[in-house]
Order: sequence, then C-alpha cells, then structure tokens
Amino acid sequence: MPTFVLAPGYGISRLIKGGWHLAGGHGNIDRGQALRDMAAFVEAGITTFDCADIYTGVEELIGEFRAAYPTLARQVQIHTKFVPDLDRLATLGAAEVEAIIDRSLRRLGVETLDLVQFHWWDYALPRHVEIALELERLRRSGKIRHIGLTNFDLEHLRQIVEGGVPVVSHQVQYSLLDERPRGAMADYCLARGIGLLCYGTVAGGFLSHAWLGRAAPVELANRSLTKYRLIIDEFGGWDMFQQLLERLQRVALRHGADIASVATRMVLDRPAVAAAIVGATSTAHLAQHRNIAALNLSAEDVREIADLCARRRGPSGEVYALERDREGPHGRIMKYTLNRD
Repeated sequence: MPTFVLAPGYGISRLIKGGWHLAGGHGNIDRGQALRDMAAFVEAGITTFDCADIYTGVEELIGEFRAAYPTLARQVQIHTKFVPDLDRLATLGAAEVEAIIDRSLRRLGVETLDLVQFHWWDYALPRHVEIALELERLRRSGKIRHIGLTNFDLEHLRQIVEGGVPVVSHQVQYSLLDERPRGAMADYCLARGIGLLCYGTVAGGFLSHAWLGRAAPVELANRSLTKYRLIIDEFGGWDMFQQLLERLQRVALRHGADIASVATRMVLDRPAVAAAIVGATSTAHLAQHRNIAALNLSAEDVREIADLCARRRGPSGEVYALERDREGPHGRIMKYTLNRD
C-alpha cells in the first residue's frame, strides 16, 4: 500500500480505514471482530485509522486495539476529530477545548494525538480561528502532533491558515458524485501543502456493483445511505447514477477490478488528494482495497467516466455548504450535539 507524506516525518497510507460505521449506526458491533479487522487492515498495509470524538465508542475501541495488538499498534497513525457541539460554540473556552482533547488522549491510550481534525458547525459564530489557535497551543504543548480541518469552505480554511495555524490536511467529501472540492479548494490546498483526506469516495457503498441495475430504494438502512442518496439526487437522479455505474463497470472489467475500486482510484488521482477513507464494515473487500494501489486507469478510462460526470446537475457550491443549511434536507439529517458524554 503506497504512503503519502502529509507533513515532514509523518507518512500515512493512501487508503485510510474509516471508523464512523463502528459508532453503532450501521448495526451491532462485535468488538472482538472489530479488533481483529483492524489488525487485518494494518497487516495489509492500511495503517492509518480515522475516527472522531463524536463517533460513539470508536476512540475507545481503537484504544482497545492498541492494547490488544501492541506490535501492530506501533505502525498505526490515528486521525481523530475535534467537533464541539453546536450549542457550545458561543461559549467554548480554552479549558473545554483542552478537556475534550485530554478525553481523546485517554480513550485512545496515547500521549500525543497524531492528527486532530477541527470542524466548526456555524460560521455565524465566527470564533473558528480563535478555537483553532487553542488547538495550536495544545500542539505546541505536545498533546497534538498535527492539525487538520474537516468540512470547511475555502474562505474559512484560508482564515485559519492565515491566522497562524499550521494546517496539514483537510478532510472533505469527494467522489465522482460530489466534486465540490475540485478547482479552487484543491488548488489552494495543493499550493500550501495541505493534503485532502477524502471520505464518501464510494458514497456509502452506492458506487459499487451491489447497486448496478437496481431500482431506486424506497427505504434506506442507515443515515449514511440517506446522506449519499441525497447526493445522488443532486448529481442528476437515479437514472443518471445508473449510467455512471454502467460506465464504471465497463472500465472495471477492462482491468479485472470492481466499480468501487475504480471510483476510489479516480479520486486518488486528483490533484491535492493525499488519501481516501474507506468505511469498511468488515474485511470482505480488503483484497479489492489492496489492489487499488496497482490500478492504473488509462486516459480513455478517465475520459469515458468524465464525459458522463460532465453532465451532472450538482451538487454545486462550496464544500459542505448544503450540509450547513440546517433547514435543508442535507442538514436535517445531521446530529449536532454528539460531543457531550
């Protein structure tokens, strides 16, 4: 599995094992199996894990993995998040910021957090630079190794960088269905050495053979699928989505690969992209994940897919702008107060 140097002396695997699915919203979690799955991913070269303070129980689970597999744990980079609750943004202070970071340290069983990715719910409360600087203070004190952001638009990312915070990464939703980071955001990050860490590259599993030729679902099993079903509607609807799957399938067959791998490879090859986050619920697709490294798409492959994507209706606008509208369909499915115990 190739690696990417995100900062001097700090490399990550180009595929990152996501942790959202371990928070309980995707079915019951067998903790022992989850730990064995983590070990299998590390042995396969996927050594970077993504989690968050708001993913219920996931930091603790990774802490359990570190204790159970100490040799493998020494190979792992752990990316967590700092996502203060919406109703705390106006009054959030230095002591509360540090308390949340200390809680992540205890849960993970580490002395320093490898990467803390900062999210801010509401730009109408313009304290994001102030709070990011508190994270920078904790970085200088040794509790944080690197600082990243997640789901910022370009202007507010720029404000934090220009405010003196050494941002090394930006986690964004980026896929063939959702290309909002492409262009100005990617250009800015590329110029400043900020690596894009991309989630949603297979749209919660929609960009896979499992959905090829199927009718549009009436009911969805979890909030993740609901989220990405809305993105499909923005992209152009179910019929156009099926056309995209058909093209991805043709390309995949030429390479002996699968739809999800081609979709992920397309994102990995984009400017400024450091890694893609795979929200694997098991090791069932681990072999395909490993093979993404050897998948080389031709100019013809890329053109065939891009020609279809060029007909998209959306989503348009800044990164995460649709999701920030708490009255809109994308914002209504969000949960804003998960940080409190």
